[in-house]
Amino acid sequence: MQSFKDKVIIITGASEGIGRALALALAPHGCKLVISARNLERLNSLAKELAELGTAPLVHVADVSKQTECAGLILACVSHFGKLDILVNNAGMTMWSRFDKLEDLSVLSQIMQVNYLGPAYLTHAAIPYLKQTQGQIVAVASLTGMTGVPTRSGYAASKHAVIGLFDSLRIELSNDNVAVTVICPDFVVTQTHKRALDAQGKPLGETPMQENKIMTAEACAQMMLPAIANRKRLLITSFRGRIGRFFKIIAPELIDKIARRAIASGR
Repeated sequence: MQSFKDKVIIITGASEGIGRALALALAPHGCKLVISARNLERLNSLAKELAELGTAPLVHVADVSKQTECAGLILACVSHFGKLDILVNNAGMTMWSRFDKLEDLSVLSQIMQVNYLGPAYLTHAAIPYLKQTQGQIVAVASLTGMTGVPTRSGYAASKHAVIGLFDSLRIELSNDNVAVTVICPDFVVTQTHKRALDAQGKPLGETPMQENKIMTAEACAQMMLPAIANRKRLLITSFRGRIGRFFKIIAPELIDKIARRAIASGR
């Protein structure tokens, strides 16, 4: 896609899952990548794969829950490449527990810090540079950000917040020609599910999903490419997600049942 040629793109949460798959999908299109996450070993392994595809990325370790590290990531990108065209806010975490079973309520603040405040910190630091390039902000939200989902209440709250933030920024930044694209994936095969926090605030250790029956990260990344290239407002990656937007208005009880069934079946 010619629209990515020579574009400088930051991807957070790039060490695995959707972020890693997106970096690999973008590499053949002539862009300049900044890959960031907390795990340096995984980032270096990705950098090696990208180099084999002809792209030499900037590797930058950062924890998006920390405002200073978010600012440092943006500055490192601009110092290295001289500009920023696209910021992909992808890093995230999740939970897997009924709200009334939560024993450690810090789960809620941890998730909000990473999923909502992280993108807010990064985007605030990036906006001056994105205005210069008339660039783009991409927020990887979730279908869970559009409806309630049992056992994912804190995660759903954070993704609702993400969608609210970036829908607002789209309006605020429209006169600066900075595009905002919100991505709402359905269930995707990622390590995030294994690290989902349980009622005690501990990682599950194994995924509760039927991974052979949900979308791969690679398939999700391929769907994201044209949405980002065309500066689309919103991408919902599944049919049930797209029709669910409308049925939530006319038949909300049906959507509640679908959400309950999806979690129970792990797909």
